[in-house]
Amino acid sequence: MRKPITLLLGLGAAVFAVCAAQAQGTIKIGLILPYSGQFADAATQQDNAIKLFMKQNGDTVAGKKIEIIRKDVGGINPPVAKRLAQELVTRDQVDILAGFVLTPNALAAGDVSAEAKKFMVVMNAATAIITTKSPYMTRTSLTIPQLNESLGRWAVTKGGVKKAYTMVSDYGPGHDAEQSFQTGFKAAGGEIVGSVRMAVANPDFSAYVQKAKDLNPEGIFIFIPGGAQPGALGKAMAERGIDPKKIKVMGQLEITDEHALASMGDAALGIITSGHYDYNHKSKLNEEFVKAYNAEFKRNPDFFSIGAWDGMHLIYAVLKKTGGKTDAQALIDAAKGMKWESPRGPISIDPETRDIIQTVYIRRVEKVGGKLVNVEIDQIPNVKDPVKARMAAEKK
Repeated sequence: MRKPITLLLGLGAAVFAVCAAQAQGTIKIGLILPYSGQFADAATQQDNAIKLFMKQNGDTVAGKKIEIIRKDVGGINPPVAKRLAQELVTRDQVDILAGFVLTPNALAAGDVSAEAKKFMVVMNAATAIITTKSPYMTRTSLTIPQLNESLGRWAVTKGGVKKAYTMVSDYGPGHDAEQSFQTGFKAAGGEIVGSVRMAVANPDFSAYVQKAKDLNPEGIFIFIPGGAQPGALGKAMAERGIDPKKIKVMGQLEITDEHALASMGDAALGIITSGHYDYNHKSKLNEEFVKAYNAEFKRNPDFFSIGAWDGMHLIYAVLKKTGGKTDAQALIDAAKGMKWESPRGPISIDPETRDIIQTVYIRRVEKVGGKLVNVEIDQIPNVKDPVKARMAAEKK
């Protein structure tokens, strides 16, 4: 009998702690991010946006104080992400789980969200299936198919590319990008003339680029991690004589983010990417956001920042809608169908899939005022995640 009594006492203490926290009017958000390791800057950008949002909007919602509890997952580490989520729920008594730069960590924490019935906001991780892990999960960033199926279709219908070659890093997100670009490209009538999956760590881009050049495609689709690799790729393309102004070089937004452009230099001119946010996006709201972000942190926001900014907007909005109630079902019901104007443009939460609906921007690298920037040349509004859209259609 001793074990059941101990368990009941433990549960009783947990319930008492929750009631005490709510009585004091505090709502706790457990933030799981890679504050250390190779993805630390992504965590910094997300945390910066959260701090700025709370500075501008206050730390009280529906009469209750917002408390952020930060946990460092250190990188790609699903067991640690799950343990941290469990500790946040059982020990710290959080009401909401948030953050999640990386897909494996989001998937692991999704199990905790489902089991503990906690509202969870994914602020970056982009594999399509993530939100299927918990009925209490939503996302404010992007999905890889959302960007790349759109780019594949655009390449054929408006980009003048009928034959393309794909080059992706050989890991989960790369595989998703390859499949989604090819799906969109072929659905629009294009032909994939070849594909390659490249080593994730320290790839020799020269050999891959030469193989692509030998096939003489009209376009090359590339998906690689950010950081040092875009610069190495740009150098290999220049050395092998691939000119993005002649052969359309295309990819997801990471390959031409601000840091990538700085390392690639003029070799990046003409590269076309699909993306959901860039600090150069022209809108009054974004101009104000970028100005405030620079004033606070002396740098530009990026796609990590915008996912966290809109994640906090959603958390505040659903708490206002529920009157401060933190029941997971009430929060997710409040999130479904919610719409707002973001610095990236109009966005909403799909009431069927709980995933983000947003504009996908087609951008081309150009030199403006002597500086390399992504210039928006087209946009595709109200794009849902195509993977879950097909899943929903199959159920009907």
